[in-house]
Amino acid sequence: MTSDNLKLSAAALILVFGIGAFYHFSDIASVLRLLIILVAAAAALATALQTGPGREAWGFVADSRGEIRKIVWPTQTETVQATAVVMGMVVVMALLLWFLDALLLWAVRFLTGPGT
Repeated sequence: MTSDNLKLSAAALILVFGIGAFYHFSDIASVLRLLIILVAAAAALATALQTGPGREAWGFVADSRGEIRKIVWPTQTETVQATAVVMGMVVVMALLLWFLDALLLWAVRFLTGPGT
């Protein structure tokens, strides 16, 4: 096995042991059991980040954060205007579909005759 595979296996084992400890020590306080899980998860993550795939994943996260910073968010005025346009279109479409439904209902009643 390569060094990366050994480290990833160790990370998985650390996490499994942390979960096992959580259930094994069921008689202690929940806060301490939660702390055991968090410490195991942090140790597993630190171990996994020492591998090639871990460094690549961390690089992806860093690049993603950089891309998020580039986003230009709309102003409050733009958001309100866009919301008003969407709501207006919903009302217009609802009225149009209601009119079309009423027209089709009238056409079906006209073609089939009055009901009993």
